Amino acid sequence: MSGHSRALEEVPEVSEAPRPDAQAIASRRAARLAAVQALYQMEMTGSSAATATDDLLAGRLPVDDQGVIDADVDSDLFRQIVEGAVANQSAMDTIIAGKLASGWKLERIDAVARAILRAGLVELWRRRDVPTPVVISEYIEIAKTFFDGAEPSFINATLDACVRSVRDSEPA
Repeated sequence: MSGHSRALEEVPEVSEAPRPDAQAIASRRAARLAAVQALYQMEMTGSSAATATDDLLAGRLPVDDQGVIDADVDSDLFRQIVEGAVANQSAMDTIIAGKLASGWKLERIDAVARAILRAGLVELWRRRDVPTPVVISEYIEIAKTFFDGAEPSFINATLDACVRSVRDSEPA
């Protein structure tokens, strides 16, 4: 593994899982969106991970550009993303910052985009049972719910550049 990923706690390899059904896909998508919203809430309000996760799981469902997501949130995935992002934020921010264009600092990036990058990176690192293209595609779609401009392409390029830092065995 690269020097940056050594700062991340080791995660056991997960064997390939069976293909999820439509309901499971929707539940995971809702979990990813909820995780991004929780990470954003934590950054903007200073609330704890426990408060943010409890708020979202207690009925404040994730909202996309068309309203409330009509799917059950995969609470295990949601918590895994939020807790992983919180526990490893410094290491992940170092990885992300190392992939930004010269002169760019992580703090310069929109807070929602930072939350998307952190959630995507922790899922790439912790959920090896989910193929890299699936993870990146999911976070591009989440970015599209928040942004109309170049941000989804930026999310794509940045997550793609970060892959080798957390998934040595997969090509970017």
